[in-house]
Amino acid sequence: MAGNGYNPYEEVVSVIEKAAAMLGLGENEYKMFEYPERELKVSIPVEMDDKSIKIFEGYRVQHSSCRGPCKGGIRYHPDVNLDEVKALATWMTFKCAVVNIPYGGAKGGIKVNPRELSKEELKRLTKNYTARILPLIGPDSDIPAPDVNTGEEIMGWIMDAYSMYKGQNVFSVVTGKPVEIGGSLGRREATGRGVTIITKEVLKRAGIPVKGARIAIQGIGNAGGVAAQQLENEGCKIVAISDTSASLYNDEGLDIEDILEYKKGNGVKRPLSEYNFRAGKRISDFELLTCDADVLIPAALENQVNERVARNLKAKVVVEAANGPTTLEADRILEEKGVMVVPDILANAGGVVVSYFEWVQNNQAITWEEEEVNHKLEKVMLKAFNDVLKKAGEKNTTLRMGAYMLALERLAKVNKLRG
Repeated sequence: MAGNGYNPYEEVVSVIEKAAAMLGLGENEYKMFEYPERELKVSIPVEMDDKSIKIFEGYRVQHSSCRGPCKGGIRYHPDVNLDEVKALATWMTFKCAVVNIPYGGAKGGIKVNPRELSKEELKRLTKNYTARILPLIGPDSDIPAPDVNTGEEIMGWIMDAYSMYKGQNVFSVVTGKPVEIGGSLGRREATGRGVTIITKEVLKRAGIPVKGARIAIQGIGNAGGVAAQQLENEGCKIVAISDTSASLYNDEGLDIEDILEYKKGNGVKRPLSEYNFRAGKRISDFELLTCDADVLIPAALENQVNERVARNLKAKVVVEAANGPTTLEADRILEEKGVMVVPDILANAGGVVVSYFEWVQNNQAITWEEEEVNHKLEKVMLKAFNDVLKKAGEKNTTLRMGAYMLALERLAKVNKLRG
């Protein structure tokens, strides 16, 4: 999250300017992408279980609609603020352009700790937030999805609230819904699966065998948990993993299946700090990020890989499953050290790719088998990876700059074609 003088929005703007300079674009061709098209801040009154009224702050930002409807998740977190939501919306625009799907970027958030609310309070908060952002969202204009601390159930509530206002079912207004109400098979695992596809491909390019590759993952949420499980299934050793309560380490590889089973509990997520270790030790978050691993996968929040972490990093490859986990200064240090960093706008794009598939299925009233969804996802991710690699090679630069240049080229071209 933003803090300590760190402004994620300012950082993403400086990356855009660097990419534009490397492409030789004039200001007229890229300047509009440094500003969101719309920023909405809302107050959300909620009747709590004790009958008191509490007011929450919420946001929805649409960054760009030049390539299609705006698309982006909604996060519930006590540190949500406007600059963070603007940065996340901008990253979504570039992410959709990198994987070449016909969407622009958006993002939303509510300043709340969802763990402090009952399920009924959470439902009322979600439905009231939907009413507040109703003028912006719609299946052809702005399509929300899950993000930090939101999931299928909350997407179902948003879909229902929007449909109630419209007087008919509008399944395609959100993605990441339960399968029973128009969700796509494979959507829940899509971000983690995309991270796995990219990690395997990078290991191959770096000449590191997938079997036995040592992986450290910060964050065991949806993306980190799924990637951990799938990479373990591929024969990788997950040597470190964490949640907000603790970081665990085992040189011989952790039992990911057992950890995920424990985390699930009886529908109530349990903290890793209470996990009963069979083998291994507890370490600090800094030790996880800098442990002896072939690949580091930051899958938590922004601003995690900072200057100090970068200087002490031992991994040869960083695959960004989280949005904006690496600061600009850390990025520069990693480039100097020769660490390959696969940027978030490529590495974690699996979620939005399958969100697009879900939207297509809803609009056409058809259902694809999970095998078909996963096959299409792999095809899109590998094509995007190769496109980014090619662009980075042409300009002799990092994968991050390659991805931003590729996206900015596509955005500028569409903008020009639209006059």
